[in-house]
Amino acid sequence: MAIHATALVDPGAALDASVEVGPYAVIGPHVRIGAGTTVGAHCVIEGHTTIGRDNRIFQFASIGAAPQDKKYAGEPTQLVIGDRNTIREFCTFNCGTTQDAGITRVGSDNWIMAYVHIAHDCVVGDQTILANNATLAGHVHLGDWVIVGGLTGIHQFVKIGAHAMVGFASAVSQDVPPFMMVDGNPLAVRGFNAEGLRRRGFGAERIGAVKQMHRALYRSGKTLADARDAIAALAAETPAAAGDVALMDGFLAQATRGIVR
Repeated sequence: MAIHATALVDPGAALDASVEVGPYAVIGPHVRIGAGTTVGAHCVIEGHTTIGRDNRIFQFASIGAAPQDKKYAGEPTQLVIGDRNTIREFCTFNCGTTQDAGITRVGSDNWIMAYVHIAHDCVVGDQTILANNATLAGHVHLGDWVIVGGLTGIHQFVKIGAHAMVGFASAVSQDVPPFMMVDGNPLAVRGFNAEGLRRRGFGAERIGAVKQMHRALYRSGKTLADARDAIAALAAETPAAAGDVALMDGFLAQATRGIVR
């Protein structure tokens, strides 16, 4: 292992032989780090934290600290991070709490910029982008491919569906359905993420179905129940988009804070 002489790595920590640790980093006894991961100078990685392969953690990050929850009483909760994530300077990721599953989870291939806070019990999917100073309160769930703009705050227990995009300096206090583009304070839906879907290989039929889902929810004047019925019908009309329709319908069925409308 390429561990700098000034780094403090507890003998109980389990680091793959290929892990690199920079100057003055501190790694606690219950930390596990996979192959190819680099830990920058002055990082602190503590708690029951498991980090996968080929992550790049930049200097001054705080990973695995106790949750900012007054109910936390020192239970051995966890933080689990996947593979190939970029975690920039001054990020803070906390472990979970026993009021939830006890695990904060960050998936793989995420691009997480400076000063991002991921609080206790959050679940972050794969391929997300969190811009500078994005703040996730406790129990927030982000689907795959979500983009969150800088200086955005997300209220506790909010869910943001896959492929959604949240603009700069937004206040997110309600659930955001998949594929939608939102911003502002108060938050409002501005459209759907057509360009993002094209970049991810969605064909014209699938994008057309997403457009119809957006129209049913936000442009038709329908109640939420009627909009869900219209969305469900799209699966038969556009078989290529059946998976996208199921994603939307499943999200709407599980929305707990009400969707942004």
